[in-house]
Amino acid sequence: MSPRLIGVLLALFLPAHTDGIQRAPLLAREDWRETPAARPVTQAHVAHPDLRLLLFGPGNARIKKSHHDQPADDPYYVWSGEALDTWAVGLRHRAGLVDLSRGGSIRWRSRQSGFRNLHLIVQLADGGWLVSDQSEPASDDWRVRELDVADLTWRTLDAATISEGRPVKRPPLERIAATGFTDVMRGGGTPASSRLDWIEIYGYLVPW
Repeated sequence: MSPRLIGVLLALFLPAHTDGIQRAPLLAREDWRETPAARPVTQAHVAHPDLRLLLFGPGNARIKKSHHDQPADDPYYVWSGEALDTWAVGLRHRAGLVDLSRGGSIRWRSRQSGFRNLHLIVQLADGGWLVSDQSEPASDDWRVRELDVADLTWRTLDAATISEGRPVKRPPLERIAATGFTDVMRGGGTPASSRLDWIEIYGYLVPW
């Protein structure tokens, strides 16, 4: 096999970021329990044994764990359509903090409608929250996207009101207390809402 062909194969199959940093390993995946639809989503709906659910924002009480019998491949997912105000969902690892600074990324399967755009949120070790400028827009079907943390830019997030604030340059991402998502809007039913099927966290565990 020629050296050139070997190089091409390595580029295709080795997990690495565009800056040459090796992608961090998969730390946790949340796919939600296959149970009947319920409102609000609770810890009982979390499938991963080491993840703790966080709900906040004035509209959090009406965030739903949804599912429909039809279509047959309808997933079990978190849905914001009935939220009466802004909301956010977070996940915290019980065993420690997460280092997202070394090839960390978040991968999710989501589907938004209307003007909803799903943003990544992270909680820093000091308790403050950040929200990514980048987001996943509306789509006609479910879509998988990976967010390389090194490529994201951030703003502060008011966790009480779920509103974005000032830009934050080079935030410390070595000790992340929680990760999650929000569209920074209230729900508007099926035509104007966010849906998250599953989320994967790629990073390194930092024990408490």
